Amino acid sequence: MAAKQPLKQGEKILFGIVGIFVVLATIGFVAMETVRMTSDEPMFASKTNYSLSEEGHRGSRIFRESQCTACHRAMRNGTNMGLSLDGVGSKRTRDWLERFLRKPEQTYETVTIDHGDAPKEAAYVMNMASADLSAIAAFLSELTAEQGSPSSPMPPEGRSEFIDSMVKTWAPDWWKEKYTDIREKATPAEEGELRE
Repeated sequence: MAAKQPLKQGEKILFGIVGIFVVLATIGFVAMETVRMTSDEPMFASKTNYSLSEEGHRGSRIFRESQCTACHRAMRNGTNMGLSLDGVGSKRTRDWLERFLRKPEQTYETVTIDHGDAPKEAAYVMNMASADLSAIAAFLSELTAEQGSPSSPMPPEGRSEFIDSMVKTWAPDWWKEKYTDIREKATPAEEGELRE
């Protein structure tokens, strides 16, 4: 049996540095969670909204009872295994959502991971009653997002130093000539066009 070798100087330094990082990360996490749990204000402002109609409430119930929350997140409930649907009503119309629920791959115009024909896991959605699919589409279309949120098709109002510097740094000149900055041209009517 070989004798256990002592750690070399470099290994001791490396383990010491890793140990310091672990301790600092733990302290930072505990401090952040303490602030989050004791604060009356949320750490991040919620920029997704919902005001559900009667049909939207029914769709929400069907959405949960059909186990859609096993893969999707909506109204801050569910999992993140699939797309988060908070704010999807700002990106897609009710008609588009209903078409997707009925014929996902034809509507999305590409192969989907879970929605579509069997043996896909969410194949059952296509076979649900028409009224139920309509109610789920109503529910999803009522999950909206404020302009500038990650779920919104529109960037924040006004100029953004970050966006401007990224475009200046990374966008090639031909790209700047070919495309128009959406912040300069979007009107409420054009914003509606983005949702289709």
